[in-house]
Amino acid sequence: MRKSVSSPLIGSGRSIAVFTSGGDSQGMNAAVRAIVRMGITCGAKVYLINEGYQGMVDGGENIVEASWDDVSGILQMGGTVIGSARCKDFRERQGRLKAAFNLVTLGITNICAIGGDGSLTGANLFREEWSSLLEELVADGKISGEQMAKYSHLNIVGLVGSIDNDFCGTDMTIGADSALHRIVECVDAITTTAVSHQRAFVLEVMGRHCGYLALVTGLACGADWIFIPEHPPADGWEEKMCAKLENARSWGNRLNVVIVSEGAIDSHGNPITSQHVKDVICKRLDLDTRITVLGHVQRGGSPSAFDRLLGTRMGAEAVLALLEATPDTPAYVVSLDGNQAVRVPLMECVEKTKEVGKALAEKDFNKAANLRGRTFLGNLEIYKKLGAMSKAMKDQAAHILEKPYNIAIMNVGAPAAGMNAAVRSAVRTCLYNGYKAIVVHNGYEGLANDMIENYTWKCVANFVAAGGSILGTKRTLPSQCGFDKISEVIKKRNIHGIICIGGFEAVQGAMEVDGARNRFPELQIPLVCVPCTVSNNIPGSDLSIGTDTALNMIVQTCDRIKMSASGTKRRTFVLETMGGYCGYLATMSGLAAGADAAYIFEEEFTIKDLQKNISHLRSKMQGKIQRGLILRNEKANENFSTDFVHRLYAEEGKNVFDCRVNVLGHMQQGGVPSPFDRNYATKSAAKAAFWILDKISNNVVGGMCLCPVEDLKEATDFKHRIPVQQWWMQIRPLLRIMAHYSDETA
Repeated sequence: MRKSVSSPLIGSGRSIAVFTSGGDSQGMNAAVRAIVRMGITCGAKVYLINEGYQGMVDGGENIVEASWDDVSGILQMGGTVIGSARCKDFRERQGRLKAAFNLVTLGITNICAIGGDGSLTGANLFREEWSSLLEELVADGKISGEQMAKYSHLNIVGLVGSIDNDFCGTDMTIGADSALHRIVECVDAITTTAVSHQRAFVLEVMGRHCGYLALVTGLACGADWIFIPEHPPADGWEEKMCAKLENARSWGNRLNVVIVSEGAIDSHGNPITSQHVKDVICKRLDLDTRITVLGHVQRGGSPSAFDRLLGTRMGAEAVLALLEATPDTPAYVVSLDGNQAVRVPLMECVEKTKEVGKALAEKDFNKAANLRGRTFLGNLEIYKKLGAMSKAMKDQAAHILEKPYNIAIMNVGAPAAGMNAAVRSAVRTCLYNGYKAIVVHNGYEGLANDMIENYTWKCVANFVAAGGSILGTKRTLPSQCGFDKISEVIKKRNIHGIICIGGFEAVQGAMEVDGARNRFPELQIPLVCVPCTVSNNIPGSDLSIGTDTALNMIVQTCDRIKMSASGTKRRTFVLETMGGYCGYLATMSGLAAGADAAYIFEEEFTIKDLQKNISHLRSKMQGKIQRGLILRNEKANENFSTDFVHRLYAEEGKNVFDCRVNVLGHMQQGGVPSPFDRNYATKSAAKAAFWILDKISNNVVGGMCLCPVEDLKEATDFKHRIPVQQWWMQIRPLLRIMAHYSDETA
């Protein structure tokens, strides 16, 4: 959120309407909920337009004022509760004239449109025609001149809801991450049966003319081959694909997975269908090959934690953008840029999105890929490098190594989902570039005890979807293991660089190694740290591998607990989350699950704050929603423990609500890594490997990681093992806003 609401009356006398249009996507309901609640908090009336543009044209009961409770319980629901429909009427001026009349009648001059580029283009056209539509309504005697003067300008803000992630100008669209969850779940399930029967599977995923879903799925699942429109295969692809699949089999793989985007084409623009791919594999390799078309299952199910957060943040920012707009303000779309929700001119993004289609039609595929943006390009580049396995395998088979360098790869700290995917990426990047990959078991302790093994390409074949740490990981620091022993092993194994994948201990260990270099010349080699911890407490990094998986686990547990609380009525649950002193998990899961409060170390709280929260819940239990959810970070406060908070709530809520407690514990570290963590791990580890290889080839032994660890000392609170500044703290006000704290309890 760009800024907190400076006044509860910023929207006084204003009316906002929200509608969803086009294809539905998971996370739309989170956006609708945020718009309604942010609008009411700002003092505005908020209307829900049912059935998209059709409801706007038909008016009547399709446009209803929303109350706070009307959007309770929809955060975890897929699809869109206010409906979406294709509308031919709105494409005609007469239909837009009816829509304008319905809006003016209710005093609505601020609209938030949630949909794809077509829906947002329609909204912008409506805005441009608004003045002339009102003039026509006055001429027809349907509205007065006073109404025309009062409602002379229409403000439009768009949110992009699309599972395809095909809109230029935002890193992610609402629904894309959830769609990836559905796809990856299916691929993981198919993998088990494919291995049993040694089959090849061709999976077709959605995406229309955008290959994002297929591309990220390929990275997240370790697919053998992908087909996407922005990077079509060259002529003769059939032979190359079959050679690659055959190569994988020769190294012991019992399955092959090929991902086909529904809009896949060859270099001449001809469609590549799943059936054609299957026929090629069957004919040339004589493999038992099956097709699975995932279809609309990709749109279904509960939204991921990421999409809930994205929808909530974008919805809140959209309300601020509408209420701050002037007649000279262009129509905006709220986009995700890194970790910030930003406003971008709507039509600039729409035109850029249309340019992608033109580039594909003109067979300018490089331009199309570049227009997709940095996220898409980064994924594509990593896929190209990691996917080029044939040459690396042949070199290994012939025992040929182009460069006589050994790169050690190890895990340090607590286990986190995605660690294995990072190891796989680092190993294969090193091998592909002609370096030898050796892995260290059990972190620095294993390095000191020479627990080292040479890894080949096939050693990491099944790593990408595995949870935990296959290599083994420990929190032991190098100073505890002995620098003399570590130096001896580095010399013995002729190690030229180290890739350390882990949490706070990984960074702390790197700092210790840096400090010991003058005493131990063997330590004067490049070392790079890849942040990987559920706590997300690594200085210099906005996000760590493993955090997204833990967040989804917490949110899914909260959903189940809320169902239990709804069934028993008047019950509050207190949940303890991991994170050490870092409150990221508690804050973000609280926002994504609709919690009433989240207690964290970074934001001090007193007994009075606890009492205010209890008063809030006592008041809430008198209304429609008779349940409560409180999250507490495990080290939020030394004295106000989880047990204390539970007992206090139970005592003070007596005769109004009862209280239960859940400590989630190490469940947050386990499980299959999410698509985001698999993809992020793959890209981060590959980038780290390329960096370290560059340092070695240029004979540089300085720097310790992409952001030198020496520079991180001042930015780190070592006592509490957290960064001094944390970007997500600016989002915390949203948690309180969405929970509806009144002035009396605030």
